[in-house]
Amino acid sequence: MSETTDRRELKPGMVVYDEGGERVGTIRGVDEHGFYIKADPDVEVLAGPNQSTEHGDALMWRCWECGEMGQIENIPEKCPSCGAAKEEIYYWQED
Repeated sequence: MSETTDRRELKPGMVVYDEGGERVGTIRGVDEHGFYIKADPDVEVLAGPNQSTEHGDALMWRCWECGEMGQIENIPEKCPSCGAAKEEIYYWQED
């Protein structure tokens, strides 16, 4: 993330580029720690101490507006709690 980008400007679905200008994927979630991406198929992803290369039961959806969460296989058309549009719902991995 560039020094001039405000985190409030980052939204799920935005394209992410590396330092060389090559596309690496799209934002799948944003929180107080940074942003998370869904890497494009041709991008090599290395697992680190805070990431996983496999999705277990902990992969959820979360509403950007109110924080409501639910199981990933049941992503709603709008948030059942606050009514926010589907564009405000992003992937979330529970610890």
